[in-house]
Amino acid sequence: MKFGAGAGKLSDLLLPPRLHFMHLLDHASIAVSDLATARPFYDAVMAALGADKVYDREDALGYGARCDTNADDHTCLAVYASPGASSDPKRHWCFKAANRAQVEAFHTAGLAHGGHDDGAPGLRPHYHAHYFAAFLLDPSGNRIEAVCHRAE
Repeated sequence: MKFGAGAGKLSDLLLPPRLHFMHLLDHASIAVSDLATARPFYDAVMAALGADKVYDREDALGYGARCDTNADDHTCLAVYASPGASSDPKRHWCFKAANRAQVEAFHTAGLAHGGHDDGAPGLRPHYHAHYFAAFLLDPSGNRIEAVCHRAE
């Protein structure tokens, strides 16, 4: 292992070669004021994106897959009931969609289950030529997005 000048990027020193891809988030949490109202909304939008529900408790919902020692490339979303839940228009969570049809299904499912439109499915060329996304506000006012980056 080389150190100092000519050693390359820090990530080259710290990460095995197979991990040279970006999976920045391991898990994320969204706070909602009413879990009973949020449950059908998140069940619908996560199903549209192909994310399995991994737990459903009185105080929280979980979607996706948790990482473990054998699979460290997963992502998990938790939705927690919180009396202090608040929305902020500058904060949002963006979920990757496998294709544009999933983005459209995400938007349709969210609207059908208590969400509010915050940007219909469509291209957003100001991000890049193939950025196809839709935005929703969940029943608590949290802004969420689904995006497909692929040309179709």
